[in-house]
Amino acid sequence: MHYQNILFDLDGTLTDPREGITRSVQYALAKLGIDEPDLQALEHFIGPPLLQCFMSTYDLDEATGWRAVEHYRERFQVTGLYENRMFEGILELLQLLQEQGRTLYIATSKPTVFAQEIARHFGFARHFKMIYGSELDGTRTNKVELIQYLMQQEGLQAAQSLMIGDRKHDLIGARSNGLDAAAVGYGFGSLEELQGETPAYHFSTLADLHQAFVR
Repeated sequence: MHYQNILFDLDGTLTDPREGITRSVQYALAKLGIDEPDLQALEHFIGPPLLQCFMSTYDLDEATGWRAVEHYRERFQVTGLYENRMFEGILELLQLLQEQGRTLYIATSKPTVFAQEIARHFGFARHFKMIYGSELDGTRTNKVELIQYLMQQEGLQAAQSLMIGDRKHDLIGARSNGLDAAAVGYGFGSLEELQGETPAYHFSTLADLHQAFVR
């Protein structure tokens, strides 16, 4: 792995946010009068932009979709943000990459203010040069735009940069900006979803990802 710059997705790649996200989506739906008792049925909300996910899943217009997002944030910023956990082995991987002299970034569709608090609370912010997320108004929730912005702001070269993520949006964002991508199978994207984007690398487990940087 020759890459100097490593871009990490957050949800499903660094942390498992399953409980906080699904319960906050459930809360938002209840506010709109939609009953969804099965939290597992809401796991597809982990990774993609929230607004589009609410609109496409429940056939909402944009105004109602934004209401859903606001309801979601009511719970998420107080409670759901902390219903999260780092995947076992992430800190060891980040430490290894830093020791190797690589520069690390977070590239997430989650609003930057939430991503920064998660990284601070769970103790891994120190490993990253910068955390890039979206704005609360929806700007840069699209991974293509987000990675493009990150690359421009940091003056990075695509050939020296690798995007690591667990959903197709990460892989599409990388490819559209000329970056190689590494798909990870321990997150929330299915094998079919990830292989459909033909990433440069596919690691089934976090241990496999770690080992790739040791070699």
